[in-house]
Amino acid sequence: MENTTDSETLPPLTETAIKRVWEGVAAASDHTIRHTIETTLNGLSAIDQEYGERRVNANIRRCVVRSLIHSLFCLKVENIENIPHTPAILAANHLHHIDPLVLLTEIPTQPHYYILGDARTLYNKWWKRWILGSAGGVIPLERIWGEELAVIAAANTGRDDLKELAQVIKDTVNPGGDIQTIRRIDRIVSAILARGDGLIIFPEGRLGTAEGYLYPFKRGTVIYALRGGVPIVPISLVGTHDLFLRKKLIVRVGEPLYFPLTSRPKRQEIDAALENLQQAIQALLPTDYQQPTGIKLLQNFLNRMLF
Repeated sequence: MENTTDSETLPPLTETAIKRVWEGVAAASDHTIRHTIETTLNGLSAIDQEYGERRVNANIRRCVVRSLIHSLFCLKVENIENIPHTPAILAANHLHHIDPLVLLTEIPTQPHYYILGDARTLYNKWWKRWILGSAGGVIPLERIWGEELAVIAAANTGRDDLKELAQVIKDTVNPGGDIQTIRRIDRIVSAILARGDGLIIFPEGRLGTAEGYLYPFKRGTVIYALRGGVPIVPISLVGTHDLFLRKKLIVRVGEPLYFPLTSRPKRQEIDAALENLQQAIQALLPTDYQQPTGIKLLQNFLNRMLF
C-alpha cells in the first residue's frame, strides 16, 4: 500500500474532487463505517477456520450482477477462456467504481473471486454496507486517496483555502501502509489463495483519468502472485470512464502470466513481474479511444451512482 506525493501523478483539484474529499473524511470518521470495516476484516481473518466469513453463492452473485449490468450497458467480452479454472489473480485497469461489477458479470464462478477495494468507497452508503454485508467476497483496504494527497500538497504550497481540509485529512484518514495492516491483509490473501479461491485487484490503486492510460502499478499484486504461486491474468476494461445508458463496454482478457513460486521475492523479481504485468495490460488497451457522441441518457446518474 504505497502512497505517492508526486505532483505529476496527483489528480486535479476540481470542485468535484474537493467535495469528494470532504465526503471521504466524513466516512473516515464515521463509527458505523469503521465498525463495518473491522467486522469484515475479522471475518476474513478467520477464513482458514471453519468458517469465519459469510459470502453469497458465486452463481447467485453473478446472476444478480449480470442482470444489472446487461440492463444498463452493452457488454462485449473477449477471450474469457484465458481465465483458468484454478486459483488466479485477475488484474485490470480501473476507470470507474462499477469496474468490479462489470468483471463479476462474466468471470467464472469457480474459483470464487474476492475483490480488494477501497474501504470508504465500499461502505460509504448504507445500501452498499447492506449489500456487501450480505454478499461478502470483498477485502476492504484502508488508504489515503489521490485527491486527499493533492489537497495536502496544495495546502503545503500556498492554498490557504485548503489548509483546514488538509488538517482534517491528517487527523482522520488512515493512510494504510503500516506494518500491522499490511501483514493482516497479507494473511487474508494467503488464506484465500491457499483455499483455492482467487482475487480481483486493480494494480493502479486509484481510478484512472482517461481511456487507454495507466498509472504506475503498486507492487502488491505481483507480491501476492509470487508468494501464492498463482498466475496473474491481465484484463483491460474499455468504456467505463464515462458511462451512459446502453454504452458499449469491453472486457478484454489476456494470456495468464506465470511466475516462479517464492516465499520471499526479491526486489528485482517483483519489479520485473510488475513491468511484465503493466505491459500486458497496456497492450490490451486501445491506443486511440474515442468517446461516443450524441445523446447520453442517465449519464450523470450512472457516473455518480457508486461514489
